[in-house]
Amino acid sequence: MTTVPPIEVGRPHSAVPVTLERFRRLFNELDKGNLNKLTDVYSEDIEFQDPLGYVKGLDALTHYFAGSYANVISCHFTFESAVIQESFASLPWVMHLRHKRIRGGREIQVSGISHLEIKSGKICYHRDYFDAGQLLYENLPIIGGVIRWVKGYAG
Repeated sequence: MTTVPPIEVGRPHSAVPVTLERFRRLFNELDKGNLNKLTDVYSEDIEFQDPLGYVKGLDALTHYFAGSYANVISCHFTFESAVIQESFASLPWVMHLRHKRIRGGREIQVSGISHLEIKSGKICYHRDYFDAGQLLYENLPIIGGVIRWVKGYAG
């Protein structure tokens, strides 16, 4: 009697959990010096969107991340459990970021979620949802205080 590994039995999209683990690992190792690792996770025709921009193609994504990581001191993510349906996954996270131009390099935390589509073991669609104000505007010297006050007053 031959046994089949349990990950393959009845799971037409068994590459999804493996790809998600590679995605988590990538984003906890990624920096401006190792953007070549994007090819391990993303397809050549990747579509990426977040509140700050949209790009299509692996070369465009690499260029986008090169700009995004240019002044990053450190960045790591705390990932929560993914919700997976077929080849799609939604993955909540908290980004812990230290950036030269944001709050004098002190750590900020930004909550978000990544919506991903995975085909043939690679991510072909990635959309991040997060509050751009929490990332940028709340951390500006003068305006940030006003925005934090308004959010506190409204909440």
